[in-house]
Amino acid sequence: MATKIYIDQGHNPQNPNAGAEGNGYREQDLVFRIGVELAEILRAEGYDVRLSRPTADTQLGTSNSTALAARVNEANEWGADYFISLHANASELSGASGSEALVFNLNSAAAELAEDILDELEESTGLPNRGVTQRTNLYVLRRTRMPAVLVELGFITNPGDAALMANSPQLFALGVANGITEYLS
Repeated sequence: MATKIYIDQGHNPQNPNAGAEGNGYREQDLVFRIGVELAEILRAEGYDVRLSRPTADTQLGTSNSTALAARVNEANEWGADYFISLHANASELSGASGSEALVFNLNSAAAELAEDILDELEESTGLPNRGVTQRTNLYVLRRTRMPAVLVELGFITNPGDAALMANSPQLFALGVANGITEYLS
C-alpha cells in the first residue's frame, strides 16, 4: 500500500483563517499553487496524496478553530502517514529570509522529516535553512495522529522570497517532495 501524505495548504482563500499578505501576494494563494505542484510530484512517485484545498476556492470551516479542525480531522480519518502543512512566513523585518519548520516535539520522526525537507528546500530554492523549532501550541501539530510538519517555505514580507514563491512554485514543491523522499528512503 502506498504511503499516504496529507498536504495542508495553510489558510483559506478568505476569512476566517486567511493568511498573511506581503509584496502584493497572499499566503493562501502561494501555498495553494505550491501544494498542487507538490501533490503532482508525489503522485508521480507513487505516493497516495490528499490536499486540504483541492481547488483554489475551497473554504474550510466557519472560524479559525473549525478551519484547523477540518484539516486535522480529514487527515486523521483518512489515516494519513504524514501531515505536511505549507505556509509563508511574515516578519516586520523585510530582510528576514529563508525556510523553517515547526514540529510538536524535537525528538520525533516529524523533526527528522522536517530536517530533510529543509535541507532539500535549501538545495532547490537557494533560500537559507532557518532550522526546526518545537511548537506545542499549534493545533495542526498537536492534534494530528501522524508525524506532522508545518513548513514556512519563505517570507512573504521579503521581496525576493515572495517573488520566488510566486514565480517558481515548482522549486518549493520539488524541495519538499525531495525531503519527503529522502526521509522515507
